[in-house]
Amino acid sequence: MSEPHGDAYAALRVRVTEVVAGADPDALEQIAPATPSWTVREVLCHLVGVTDDVVNGRLEGVTTDAWTAAHVDKRVGVPVDALLEEWEATGPQFDAMLRAVPDEIAGQAVFDAVTHEHDIRNGLDAPGARDSDAVALAWAWAVDARTRFGAPALRFVTDAGAEVSGAGEPVATVQASRFELIRAFTGRRSADEITRYGWEPGCKPELLIAADIFTLRARPLDE
Repeated sequence: MSEPHGDAYAALRVRVTEVVAGADPDALEQIAPATPSWTVREVLCHLVGVTDDVVNGRLEGVTTDAWTAAHVDKRVGVPVDALLEEWEATGPQFDAMLRAVPDEIAGQAVFDAVTHEHDIRNGLDAPGARDSDAVALAWAWAVDARTRFGAPALRFVTDAGAEVSGAGEPVATVQASRFELIRAFTGRRSADEITRYGWEPGCKPELLIAADIFTLRARPLDE
């Protein structure tokens, strides 16, 4: 089961709450550059909405665009303080649920939360927690998922060492931090940014995109 995932998510929730609570209210209403269709506050709405829906068993259409959009639509105009109170109310039960499910499920939840923690941090110019337990668990889930889904094998050399992820023989070696690669997997990096990683024999940015719902950024995020 997933005791580390529940603990990591709880710590992430504390971090995001502190960053958001200390932010300029006007900054929370600005577009989060990593997610150009959402403001920073709307990214928070998604995080809060996930915990609310999962805890209350509203899983029809889970992970679809409609399910995700409903998190934001439901909370239009809700003050940030009220959003944080809702998250504090549902979060502990969500943490407990992560501790009770298989790592494959808990890992995906942590991966999504890590992605949005850093979308919020980027939108508020508040970098940090790039080597957190949540990042390590998100990385482990992503490496395993690439293999399970038969993605072309890559050899990754990161701050955690070297490992192969994907199916078959590695087509390239990529050297970068786990944080950088997680951001690239979800379309938070441009081809130019990915080219700066260490590649051997040559750079193939498209190999890092984790799923069809993501695309390479047109412009560098410069995170």
